[in-house]
Amino acid sequence: MSRVLLPRFRSLAGMALLGLSLSACAAQLKPTQKAFAPDEYDLRHPIKLTRSDQHLDIFANGRGLDRRQHEDIVAFAREHALHGTGPMMAAVPQGPAGHHTLSSIRQALGASGARGGLQVVPYAADPAMGAAPVRLSFPRLQAKVASQCGLWPQDVASGGSTDGWHNRPYHNLGCAYQTMLAAQVANPVDLVRPRSEGRIDVKKRTADIEALRKNEDPSTKWAKDDAKIKEAQQ
Repeated sequence: MSRVLLPRFRSLAGMALLGLSLSACAAQLKPTQKAFAPDEYDLRHPIKLTRSDQHLDIFANGRGLDRRQHEDIVAFAREHALHGTGPMMAAVPQGPAGHHTLSSIRQALGASGARGGLQVVPYAADPAMGAAPVRLSFPRLQAKVASQCGLWPQDVASGGSTDGWHNRPYHNLGCAYQTMLAAQVANPVDLVRPRSEGRIDVKKRTADIEALRKNEDPSTKWAKDDAKIKEAQQ
């Protein structure tokens, strides 16, 4: 190669290398368009706190309220006192049966010590649809899973594709577990932050410190209690 063409060749080679480097950067900057779900089940099916209605249906039986429905109303009023974030409402079917049931419900609420008024909303019931209940409801903070369980967007066996070769968790994994956990939690706020510590047992702590000073084991001894349990079982 002549000395005249050598500088031009080097210039072209440098431009080519620069172009390759720029194309590599462009490939890295280009976002991916492939949709994917996280592998962690708690991120794929997160539990969220939402404000929704809790309801209880009371059916008229012509004799007022039976014992079961009376206990249900008392328990429902207790839940409203603990977790309610608004007034209690009653959707009453139009007709004498609905008003008679509403009167019995008011008596049960009064006997349970429920405070606050009951907002009544009438609705037209269809006799062809069966018994029309009086629905009690109140808004509260609840924990629920944001996603829907039972969805299988991909074949678990991956017979027709290579998706299963990646050994990733299937989409529905953990959804039922998260749903049951959200339904069983007593206070949804417990999922957000821990509760504050209660008062310490001063007597127990003093006894433990005295045991440590005497070079004794401060742990609880259950030998006597075990003997009492065995005697009671015999």
